[in-house]
Amino acid sequence: MAVGESVQLAPRDPDPDATYTWRVQRAPTKSSLELPEETAVVQFDPDAPGRYVLELDAPDGTHTLTIRAFPGSYLPTGSIRSGESGMSGMSGFSGQSGSARPMGISGGASGSGSGAGEARRGEGGRPRIRLDASVEDDTIVVRADPQPNPNSDTDRDDLVVEFVVDDRDDVDESAVETDGWVLRVPVSAVGDKIGVHAVAIDETYSVPDSVVVKRDALPDGGVAETESDTESQSGGTGNADTGGQHLSVARPNDPPEWAQEVTLYEIYVRGYASDIDEADNTFEALETRLDYLESLGVDCLWLTPVLQNDHAPHGYNIVDFYSIAEDLGSREDYEQFVEAAHDHGMKVLFDLVLNHSAREHPFFKDAYKNPDSDYYDWYEWQDNGEPGTYFDWEYIANFDHRNLDVRRYLLDAVDMWADVVDGFRCDMAWAVPDTFWQEVHDRVKSKDPEFLLLDETIPYIADFHDGMFDMHFDTTLYFTLRQVGRGDEPAERMLDAIDQRTEVGFPDHAAFMLYIENHDETRYIVECGESAAMAAAGALFTLPGVPMVYGGQEIGQRGRRDALAWKHAREDIREHYERLIEVRDKTPALGSEGAFRRIDFEADTDHAVAFVRDHDDGSYLCLLNFGDEPATVAVGDLAVDATDIVSGDSVAAEGGLHVDDVAICPLA
Repeated sequence: MAVGESVQLAPRDPDPDATYTWRVQRAPTKSSLELPEETAVVQFDPDAPGRYVLELDAPDGTHTLTIRAFPGSYLPTGSIRSGESGMSGMSGFSGQSGSARPMGISGGASGSGSGAGEARRGEGGRPRIRLDASVEDDTIVVRADPQPNPNSDTDRDDLVVEFVVDDRDDVDESAVETDGWVLRVPVSAVGDKIGVHAVAIDETYSVPDSVVVKRDALPDGGVAETESDTESQSGGTGNADTGGQHLSVARPNDPPEWAQEVTLYEIYVRGYASDIDEADNTFEALETRLDYLESLGVDCLWLTPVLQNDHAPHGYNIVDFYSIAEDLGSREDYEQFVEAAHDHGMKVLFDLVLNHSAREHPFFKDAYKNPDSDYYDWYEWQDNGEPGTYFDWEYIANFDHRNLDVRRYLLDAVDMWADVVDGFRCDMAWAVPDTFWQEVHDRVKSKDPEFLLLDETIPYIADFHDGMFDMHFDTTLYFTLRQVGRGDEPAERMLDAIDQRTEVGFPDHAAFMLYIENHDETRYIVECGESAAMAAAGALFTLPGVPMVYGGQEIGQRGRRDALAWKHAREDIREHYERLIEVRDKTPALGSEGAFRRIDFEADTDHAVAFVRDHDDGSYLCLLNFGDEPATVAVGDLAVDATDIVSGDSVAAEGGLHVDDVAICPLA
């Protein structure tokens, strides 16, 4: 973080009845910072650059937290790391959140563990970093791979890397050595595990990355066969052996592998299967559609909220965070649906709401205009006695996450539902303190490292990939595809949206969910027309990211939250989606391992765009046309097999390649 930012600090796994005290154990010389006594949740506002060491006295002992604060001039543009949920009335927008603005010189890197020398200034934006670890000759070696921002003129060799060893681990820090982009520590100086965090520094600092090396005793007490160090550099987990101990290497900020290859499908639970009269409950009705979804090619389902609510059909106004909504069925019915989805090869995401409750929640009803209520401090309050909220929403009330009872209540709900599903779609992620999300991340990942955390943040925030979320709504691409579909922007603008991910500082290992509509938005086909909708479908399955289809999108549904018009389903549109899903599944270049490459092209309309996806198994030219008339696209000397793998037909045309809406052609 930087001077000028604020972050909320709280004890993890809190006991609301316990006493907690934060204090500053060490601070930069110029700091006069003090923290309130016997306050469990505090705002940390660094007043000078440098390293702070804070201590938390808790019932189970004293815990240490190291925080590196950079000079305010290093602060990334649009940072919203307020750490507070009490920003009612604000939308969470802060310019290009997560991007970095050009900074002036404000001194080099400082603090122990930084690379030698001063970070040279470049004109550009936020750099990126990746950490990998291996075990070499009884030494844990952590190597950083920093990259300058694409808009920066800084040479990569001039980037500085600063490391921090996780305070929670038993490590002899006197044995830790850093040399530029490399950190080394003897295995003998590490207890059960070591977590290492680092940032790259240019004119500002990168989103941090992390790597964990964990010591595990072998089940039989023996020594396993040592695996190649190259495996631990692969981006997932690796293994090595030393001294009769098995060491595993993990990158906690990497998305689960399964999540990067799925086709995600959103189900609006109260409209998707309302035509199934013979079902005993909604979940049973939804279960009858699993065969259809499997045949479509879907392999991950996001259901809108299923908890007890105030009867608004969308379900986001929750009155009981521990009970399934009675109008949908029982918990047993819900778990049976999840099990049935698993039997069909599908993962299930739970829509997690942690910012607010409904005003019909019994705790809020007790607290409203009653300062003596035991639940009064659970909520934010405005000066006029009304609860804090956003956008003047009148049926919800924001929780106050400074209250340990609130945290305990929500964390227990997280634990309950994480045991049932495969991931969380996290509602209004921008409105919840980021440190609370980090705790949620660590809780669910400690039980299941493959659990998925998907954030809803508008606009997206690069720092949310720092130990919070695995995958992010690509809101920039969403808005761009709407502009292109309406004819307000040329189709090539969508390629700028892909490039922007890197430009605002997302690391290369971040994953993005691609979508053109959801339950909050007007149907794309209604706003942009049928021709654009067919091309936008092509964009979802050819651009880098995880495609998401909103239930009914694939049959030409026009109502946003209406019961799906299954009897009027457009088979031509459904077949279009089915074929695109199939092609993506069978074409590695279109998946998470496929590289994205811009190319020079000429088209007879600005509704058309061309780009390439590359993979060792083959490269493919992708053509999209959002216009009502066919387009011809010329790609210069690029050697192309004109056979479109979507239709199976040749798209060769005089002067180039013919494209109606989407075509994907192998490079010769």
